[in-house]
Amino acid sequence: MAHLLLLLFLLIVLLTLISADPTARTYIIRVDSSSKPSVFPTHFHWYTAQFTEPKNILHVYDTVFHGFSAVLTPKLAASVLQNPSVLAAFEDRRRDLHTTRSPQFLGLRNQRGLWSESDYGSDVIIGVFDTGIWPERRSFSDRNLGPVPKRWRGECETGVRFSRKNCNRKIVGARFFSRGHEAAAAAATAGLGGINATVEFKSPRDADGHGTHTASTAAGRHTFRASMEGYASGIAKGVAPKARLAVYKVCWKNSGCFDSDILAAFDAAVNDGVDVISISIGGSDGTSSPYYLDPIAIGSYGAVSRGIFVSSSAGNGGPNVMSATNLAPWLTTVGAGTIDRNFPAEVILSDGRKFTGVSIYSGEQLNGKMYPLIYPGKSGALSASLCMENSLSPNSIKGKIVICDRGSNPRVAKGLVVKKAGGIGMILANGESNGEGLVGDAHLLPACAVGSSEGDRIKAYLSSNPTATATINFRGTVVGTKPAPVVASFSGRGPNGLNLEILKPDLIAPGVNILAAWTEAVGPTGLDSDNRKTEFNIVSGTSMACPHVSGAAALLKSAHPDWSPAAIRSAMMTTATLTDNSFSRMTDEFSNKSATPYDFGAGNLNLDLAMDPGLVYDLMNEDYVSFLCSIEYAPTTIQVITRSRVNCPMRKPLPENLNYPSISALIPRGSTGVISKMFFRMVTNVGEANSVYGVRVEPPKGVRVVVKPRKLVFSETVRRLGYYVTITVDCKSLVFGDSGAVFGSVTWVDGKHVVRSPVLVTQIDPL
Repeated sequence: MAHLLLLLFLLIVLLTLISADPTARTYIIRVDSSSKPSVFPTHFHWYTAQFTEPKNILHVYDTVFHGFSAVLTPKLAASVLQNPSVLAAFEDRRRDLHTTRSPQFLGLRNQRGLWSESDYGSDVIIGVFDTGIWPERRSFSDRNLGPVPKRWRGECETGVRFSRKNCNRKIVGARFFSRGHEAAAAAATAGLGGINATVEFKSPRDADGHGTHTASTAAGRHTFRASMEGYASGIAKGVAPKARLAVYKVCWKNSGCFDSDILAAFDAAVNDGVDVISISIGGSDGTSSPYYLDPIAIGSYGAVSRGIFVSSSAGNGGPNVMSATNLAPWLTTVGAGTIDRNFPAEVILSDGRKFTGVSIYSGEQLNGKMYPLIYPGKSGALSASLCMENSLSPNSIKGKIVICDRGSNPRVAKGLVVKKAGGIGMILANGESNGEGLVGDAHLLPACAVGSSEGDRIKAYLSSNPTATATINFRGTVVGTKPAPVVASFSGRGPNGLNLEILKPDLIAPGVNILAAWTEAVGPTGLDSDNRKTEFNIVSGTSMACPHVSGAAALLKSAHPDWSPAAIRSAMMTTATLTDNSFSRMTDEFSNKSATPYDFGAGNLNLDLAMDPGLVYDLMNEDYVSFLCSIEYAPTTIQVITRSRVNCPMRKPLPENLNYPSISALIPRGSTGVISKMFFRMVTNVGEANSVYGVRVEPPKGVRVVVKPRKLVFSETVRRLGYYVTITVDCKSLVFGDSGAVFGSVTWVDGKHVVRSPVLVTQIDPL
């Protein structure tokens, strides 16, 4: 029934589009592959005979997805949808990129622990879906690496400034996927679009920098004398320095990443033989499509079902609630935290007060000289307050330090606007929506970013002292800062916008001011006018957090080849830390208050503990199918995701009983009296065979939590055991916090291992 309603809805939408806009668009068509008539030798022959002309087809999918993407008019798309072999069709959408000390901060140490146990991930292949790679960087040297793993089946595609010599024993393969991007560009420019050769390479070469940065974060080699123009100097290295890289360029400079190309990359990567997929891509508007309309969810299911771990970024929509993206339960969804390294700068006002912020400006210093201060936003013009292009008058700006509000245009672009207008420097002030969250930028002029409260104080001083002056000092790199980690203000937050029963994000990892390799094609700001060339760059985003977990998965997979993707995720989640380096509960950078599992999931990645988690919560394909049945997807709708037909049980399973390393109890809003809910979980012993675990419960405030049994006894023959958790709530007395939920935990301990699962109770609107 749900499938029929979906098809009817899509048909209505397409028919509406026909009358409104007859122009062609790219559609992704999901086909029941078993329906192929035997007269056709291949699926491509079938598709071109029955659905559309060969020239219209962009990609044929046959591994993680069965079907094709093609440029069709809405009228033809509606006709295709009426074919009984077609299970679903959706329009191609653009996705966005979620833009040296971090390995140590995660608990990795030379010559011991996980690095030693896994040989630095030497036989694991990480597939990176991003903007490509700059292969000449030292981070991608194959010196002293063994031969390419024999199971590798991929290839090194050539193109503009990329030859087969650019692949080696480190970069074992490279591909690029541009047909969806080019079709969208052609549609937007009446057929004139394509790859802009003045800013891009039609090859795996990286014109943007993002892909080079994420690849080297996950698996960059040890690189001595690394820095970004003097900042963060030291030895740069990825989380899994010996892991191999397979590059899949699906994102294009200034153009985003299209679903049809991403799905084709999933198809290729699974066939090529990758072990881990790292995808720092997703929605940017805080909304998530249902899994059967989300090619990242569909492609990653196809990968995970074959034993490939998929790490994805949670998005940069924080601190807004329900802003996390990439929510499918088979994905590992990663938020961003800070590390114990900072790049402080300070604004000094003419009254002697100092305001601390951050900057990675490396040019000529102001040397304490005071300059007049101006805030263009005083006029009330929004564009001037944001220092937008052509909003500042040189007559009023020249020779001054300009206060610019954060938002709308890129942070570094504001500095360029100030510089063009003759400004000496810039104070970049957060607004209320950014709070106190700061990231460093390689500005083109002396500039310092300050938090919302500091920005307000500086503006207030200027308002009462119109002749105020200021200067900016830059203090370089400071290591050992406290507290750290702190949840980054921009990091995508829960609750899960699709299924509240599954806590997302899963965990956080370093994602603020991360040093990693950079492209030669653009300067560190990415601005066209930035002609600087730097081997490394310092960038922030959940894009930077995701490859930390990808590299971590490579190490765990190398140390434990028999672990499933769910077991690897479980090991990371149940050993994640909740405290910072000052031994206090982790805080939220935005508010400076205690953070919650909606902000950090299970906690901050701690690889020293994840290597030996003791117990794991494992999941198989049938568990995910059962989950999809539980959220009332019809069998044909589930087939869109799973590729094979399924039968849902007569007795509908409960989504909260998916064997996830977290437990979420949903209480209908307006409920009265006492409500009890029971949950079942199964743990697998991956530690010493003869182990006894006892339970430790930290109930959410005002909630009763009972675990049965309270002891789990494992032996040589008993490796898996289940337990029940009963959560009881007295609705009259329960008080939900600012987040709309209360949080606790269930932890299994055996004297050596601490296996912790978050527990939360939240309200939902009744159906």
